[in-house]
Amino acid sequence: MTEVAYDVDDDTIAVVEDTNLPRRLKDEVYETLEAREGATVEEADELAKAVETRYLDTRVDPLDPVGTVSAQSIGEPGTQLTMNTFHYAGVAEIDVTQGLPRLIELVDARKTPDTPMMTIYLEDEYATEREKAHEVVWNIEATGILALGDVSTNVADMRVQISLNKDTLDERLITAEEVAEIIEDSLDVSTNQQGTNIEFGPEEPSYRDLLQLVEELREITFKGIEEVSRVVIRREELEEGEEFVLYTEGSAFGDALDIEGVDASRSTCNNIHEINRNLGIEAAREAIIEETNNTLAEQGLDDVNVRHLMLVADMMSNRGEVESIGRHGISGSKESVLARAAFEVTVNHLLNAAIHGEVDDLDGVTENVIVGKPIKLGTGDVDLRMGSTTSGNSQAD
Repeated sequence: MTEVAYDVDDDTIAVVEDTNLPRRLKDEVYETLEAREGATVEEADELAKAVETRYLDTRVDPLDPVGTVSAQSIGEPGTQLTMNTFHYAGVAEIDVTQGLPRLIELVDARKTPDTPMMTIYLEDEYATEREKAHEVVWNIEATGILALGDVSTNVADMRVQISLNKDTLDERLITAEEVAEIIEDSLDVSTNQQGTNIEFGPEEPSYRDLLQLVEELREITFKGIEEVSRVVIRREELEEGEEFVLYTEGSAFGDALDIEGVDASRSTCNNIHEINRNLGIEAAREAIIEETNNTLAEQGLDDVNVRHLMLVADMMSNRGEVESIGRHGISGSKESVLARAAFEVTVNHLLNAAIHGEVDDLDGVTENVIVGKPIKLGTGDVDLRMGSTTSGNSQAD
C-alpha cells in the first residue's frame, strides 16, 4: 500500500519510500505532485496508487518468452530502416551512420564505427564564452603542418622549408619554437628556426630522404588529438541555457575527457567500446540503450518499448564486457549445441561437439523447436499429471 504524507509547513506532498516503484519513476511522481499546486492528500494518494498499479501491471508474467518478443519488437521495425548516412543533429558538415547500418554496428559490437564521432559538452566559462570554447576546440582538433603554414622543398640545398602563418599560430595557441621542437623530436633532425620560418633536411644529401621527410612531416600532429580530424562548434539551447557544444569527426574519448574545460559528466561518443574502457560496463550498457533508441527514433520508429532494448543491452554486457550478438559473441557461446548450430556454421559446431562429446540438455527455445518438443516457456513449462483420489475419481494435480 502506498502511503502519502502531506507537509502543511512547506505545502509540499511527499510519497513515502515504501512503494514498489523504481527510483526514476518515484522521482517522476515527486515532480508531478510538486508541480500540481493545491493537490490534496487524497489526490496525491490516488495518483501514487494509480502509478504503482500501472507499473505492476506492465511487469512481465512468469514464463513469458521475453527474448522472442524483444527480437520481434526490434526486428520488425528494423525492416523499415533506411540504408543511408545522415547529417548529425542538424550539423551539415558532419555525417554519421544512421538507419540499418548503425543498428547492425551496435548489435555486432563493432570495435570502430564507420563514422566515429564525439559530442563534447563544456563546463563553466568554456560553455558560454566563444574564445574559451575555441581553446578546447584547438586542444581536440588535430593540427597538421598544412594548417599552420606552407611547406616547400629546396632541392638545390636539400632543405625542407616551412613558412608559418603568425595569425594561425596565435589563433591555435602554439608558437614557432614549439613547432620546431616537435619536428626535431618526431623526425630526429636538427632545425633552424628564425621567426616564423623553419628549415631542416636529411643528414646526407638524398632526394629520396628529402621527400621522405616531407611525407613524415605531414603526418605529425602538432596540437590536438590525432584521431580527431575536425571539430564543429555550435551554440545550442539546452536546459541549463544557451551554451557551446562541440561535434567531432573521429573519436578518442579518453583523451578528450582529460582536456580542461570538457564536461566529462555529459560528453559522449558513438563508440561503445571506448565508453566501456573509460567509464565502465554500466555506462556502455546505457550507451547501447541510448544509441539503439536514438537510431530507431531517427527513423520515426520510437514506439519500440525501451525494455526490449534494455534486454538486448543486458545480454551484450552482463559478462562484464561488450559482446556482439552473433557467432563470435552471445549466439556462439550458448550452452546448447543445436542452438549454436542453428545460427551459423552448422557443420563446424556439430563436428566440434561430436569430437568433444558435448551433451545438449534441450533447455532453450531453438533446440526444442529443432527436435519437435514443446518449448519450456508459457504452457510448455507446465507439467500436468493425473492422480487418484481415495474415492476412486481422478483429478489433475
